[in-house]
Amino acid sequence: MLPTPLLDLATQVLDRAKARGVMIATAESCTGGLIAGCLTEIAGSSAVVERGFVTYSNEAKTEMLGVPAETIASVGAVSEEVARAMAEGALERSRAGLTVAVTGVAGPGGGSAEKPVGLVHFGCAMDGGETVHRREVFPGDRSAVREATVRTALEMLLGRL
Repeated sequence: MLPTPLLDLATQVLDRAKARGVMIATAESCTGGLIAGCLTEIAGSSAVVERGFVTYSNEAKTEMLGVPAETIASVGAVSEEVARAMAEGALERSRAGLTVAVTGVAGPGGGSAEKPVGLVHFGCAMDGGETVHRREVFPGDRSAVREATVRTALEMLLGRL
């Protein structure tokens, strides 16, 4: 069961997207589909949610979203460049007019001095608009980081609508 505040936020996103006739796609790494899952928890979401890409591996990011392997090799999967490329790739490879992408270190392991546990990069792309980026370092355990990531992604979508 998803927390009520997340479902309330998802409902706002869906309502606003439906009113504007905008379809949404997600491109998710560290959340493993939770953003799409939160949106599709709401009845009637099929009017707005076009698809979700779960691209947990680097290969999936390249194969499914067209993220250049060279970019991942040079800056790492958890980076602004990859988050932007994921969002843009989801826009190009779907019928959606608005996308959100997330890539991060949910923990408890996998962090480093320059990419600590809790670091998440977000990308949000829209037809005819600029791709925006956001960087956050969320506190807490794996569940807390993933929940905060879903909330922030939904807020980004709402902000673009």
